[in-house]
Amino acid sequence: MIWLIASMVFFLLRIAPGDPVDAILGNRANEIAREALRAKLGLDQPLINQYFNFLKELAHGNLGETLNTQESVKELVAKALPASIELGLFALIIALAIGLIVGFSGIARPEGKIDFLGRIYGISTYALPPFWAAMLLQIFFAVILGWLPIGGRLPPGLSAPEGTGFILIDSLSSGDWVLFQGAIRHLLLPSSTLGILLSGVFSRSLRINLGQILQTDYVEAAKSRGIPKSKIVFNHALPNALLPVITLAGLTIASLVGGALLIEVTFSWPGIALSLQEAINQRDYPLVQGIVVVVAALIVTIGIIFDLLITFIDPRIRY
Repeated sequence: MIWLIASMVFFLLRIAPGDPVDAILGNRANEIAREALRAKLGLDQPLINQYFNFLKELAHGNLGETLNTQESVKELVAKALPASIELGLFALIIALAIGLIVGFSGIARPEGKIDFLGRIYGISTYALPPFWAAMLLQIFFAVILGWLPIGGRLPPGLSAPEGTGFILIDSLSSGDWVLFQGAIRHLLLPSSTLGILLSGVFSRSLRINLGQILQTDYVEAAKSRGIPKSKIVFNHALPNALLPVITLAGLTIASLVGGALLIEVTFSWPGIALSLQEAINQRDYPLVQGIVVVVAALIVTIGIIFDLLITFIDPRIRY
């Protein structure tokens, strides 16, 4: 799977319009300089040779160097990835908290006002354009109220400490509470925006699945035996209704690693998606390929972990 994705990205980049040499030197560079740079970057070789060299280096864990700055792609990805993971995890926590509360509140009184509002909320958050919602929240909370910073990952004058790349963990381990508070304030608005946009999916999933399970025969049998409704819901229905939500959470985590592009761009969040956009604009083949390969590997790994988790939770599922 990863080999297939890496191969597709390799060839699509070569087919797409644009030339890395033009992106680096500009259109006015003379032909001698262009050919010299092309030879230096290895772009003068036949395409099939470039492809097999790419696969050979990839098999050894070498993602290459960027075309513009000759920096290690592996190091650049390692710097940007923690920011995306931090944003994605906080957004997922917020999405699950809001989504499960809204979904459970709606199914508690089906077809009531709360259920109607919950369904409107789920559809609205799913349909909202991320960049538009992000700009509205920026204007309200950062510009009008001034409660939260408008973008970035740290306040001006503060720098991330050496460590894991996760600023919250590094600031806590070093005891730097000023840095920790600043990082939390900068994380709150983008993660809340992303979490609200995702929460509607979880609320709808829980409401639909829990509603279906409450109409099954074993739930009706539990009611006929006089088991309290709260015990039926929490002990029998809810665990089964959460299985699709857990699957959805796994898919969401995987997509958030590289899929929060509009949020990262809007909030100037220095994550992997923003790095990918910059690499595409600069026609930096190795950096684009490296980011896509790493994200694909993470998606496959997270998918396997959640599949194993579901088999552990639900003994009916076996592979």
